[in-house]
Parts: sequence; structure tokens; C-alpha cells
Amino acid sequence: MKELDLLLTGWLERQFEGASEAQRAQFEALLALPDPQLAGYLVGGERPAAAELAALVESIRTGTGIMSSLPSSGATGREP
Repeated sequence: MKELDLLLTGWLERQFEGASEAQRAQFEALLALPDPQLAGYLVGGERPAAAELAALVESIRTGTGIMSSLPSSGATGREP
């Protein structure tokens, strides 16, 4: 999914270098998730139960500036 690539690459390029070891570990954990779950967190508006992971997801969604150009949840352009 192109949106996931843009979000993850954007955070990696802009934030990873200055991220704490804990944030880097959370990023690696996020990458290990199945694609549908990852998409749910990053573009579907779902929130991880773990506070640290939820904070990282929010940082990725807001810190890259990409989410403002993506369609809102439910407007994916795909049929249900």
C-alpha cells in the first residue's frame, strides 16, 4: 500500500535519526505487524493498545505531513 510506504519512509527519513532507542524499537515492532493491522493503525484510524506504540503511530501519522493529503477513513476509493 503506497500510503504505508510514504508514511513509514517519511518518519524514517525525518525522525529515526533523532529517535530514542525505545522509539526505534517500537518502530521495528511496528514493521513486524501484519500489513492489515499496520494499515489499520496508520491509515484506518485504529489505535494500538500499548501506549508507547500508540504514541509512535501518532508521531508517524502527524509528523510526516502525509496524512493531510490522504483520503479520510472510509473514503478509500474501494468498494466494501
